[in-house]
Amino acid sequence: MSFGRPPTFSNFSVLPPERGSFPLDHEGECKQVMVDYLRCMKDNRADNGKCRQLSKQYLQCRMDKGLMDKDDMKNLGFQETDQAVPASSSSSSQQQSPTPAATAGKGSGAKAV
Repeated sequence: MSFGRPPTFSNFSVLPPERGSFPLDHEGECKQVMVDYLRCMKDNRADNGKCRQLSKQYLQCRMDKGLMDKDDMKNLGFQETDQAVPASSSSSSQQQSPTPAATAGKGSGAKAV
């Protein structure tokens, strides 16, 4: 029987993931970092840029506990400057959008009677 695959597709082989196995954390060794990351994502409306440092800590915890192969953080998408990203992104977003007080006077009393 084929059980969901075409009957002509009989030679099926399973391939492991490219970056090795990624076992589940059954013992909860990195659970606290994961919970902190998920809370950060919830608090920041799923803006992962603001939670990037926690993501890095979670992957480092998994590597330290043997739950994933050790790898350089650059290969996992992290740079040396990732620590400064949350602080600079919050200050730049404040500069881009005007404050309500700055826009309150515009357009409301500009017409001469």
